[in-house]
Amino acid sequence: MSVLLVIPARFASTRYPGKPLVELTGASGEKKSLIRRSWDAAMSVSGVDKVVVATDDDRIREASEAFGAEVVMTSESCGNGTERCAEALEKLGGAYDIVVNLQGDAPLTPSWFVEDLVAGLRAHPTAEVATPVLRCDGRALNGFLADRREGRVGGTTAVFGADKKALYFSKEVVPFTSKTFADADETPVFHHVGVYAYRPSALGAYPKWPAGPLETLEGLEQLRFLERERPVLCVEVDARDRQFWELNNPEDVPRLELMMKEMHFD
Repeated sequence: MSVLLVIPARFASTRYPGKPLVELTGASGEKKSLIRRSWDAAMSVSGVDKVVVATDDDRIREASEAFGAEVVMTSESCGNGTERCAEALEKLGGAYDIVVNLQGDAPLTPSWFVEDLVAGLRAHPTAEVATPVLRCDGRALNGFLADRREGRVGGTTAVFGADKKALYFSKEVVPFTSKTFADADETPVFHHVGVYAYRPSALGAYPKWPAGPLETLEGLEQLRFLERERPVLCVEVDARDRQFWELNNPEDVPRLELMMKEMHFD
């Protein structure tokens, strides 16, 4: 099966305008833009036939082309990364069996998250969409809870059934637990990793559906599939002692840089 990996990136982020061009300092002191770090993460994934950046902004295009990325220009009307991936696939001729959406705000995404995700979708021939979930340790969960207490929108959590099909995704911490966890403790909360694998049929249908109330309230694009009763397969991935976090707010920059320093991540 041929695999296309798309990095959707827009400049006009509501919470963090210009986010793809924000520079992050690695363990060695070298600064790289978020879009460059996302590209490097994508290029480390095995089994991918093509990697492109999909954007509607010339500043992102120029920055991406400067480090050698292939760029597909997409419409300003794309409401989210899934719609941008759908347009990129169409512009590239649609000749791929699986499309991966590696959102450009998660530069610490390990290659095996994406590889395991694609393998999970391949192993379920009736599944149309898949996304990774990562069991939170206490450190990650406590970070989520601190963000919510301070009024910040942090990571997204996921709940799913015994068949691994998603029941819900939320920017609140779900499921609720009153227990206190130490940093190294295993918790019952799963962090939704902002990566998706689609079959072209589901991806092509997505832009034709209007956003529903849950997607609108939560601001989570994957809820459009659930609101249309299209199942989303949750693929549990293993952190292998790697820390993971997305860049959602300006306050996340020092958090990510500390993680890169601790992991000797350049």
